[in-house]
Amino acid sequence: MKTFWLALLVVSGLSLIVVLLRRNVPKGWLTRFGIHLVLAAFALYALNFSGWVTGWYVPLNPFTIGTVALLGVPGIGLVLGLQWSLLS
Repeated sequence: MKTFWLALLVVSGLSLIVVLLRRNVPKGWLTRFGIHLVLAAFALYALNFSGWVTGWYVPLNPFTIGTVALLGVPGIGLVLGLQWSLLS
C-alpha cells in the first residue's frame, strides 16, 4: 500500500510541475510565493506560541508551511484537522 501512495505522490508531483511549466506565469510570481511562504511560517509560529490553540503543536516543516502558503487560513484548519484525525 505504501508503494501505491508513493507512486501516486510522484505522479501527481510530476503532473503539477508539467502544468506549472506549461503555463504563462506572470513576472514576480516567485517573489509573491516567497512572501506567502514567509507569512505562512510566521502564522504557524504565532499559532504555536500564542496559546490560541492549547494542546496543539503544528510543526514548522516545508509541507505544513507550503500547505498554509497555498491555502491560507483554511490551510491551518486543514493541517490541524489532519493532525487531529491521524494522531488521535
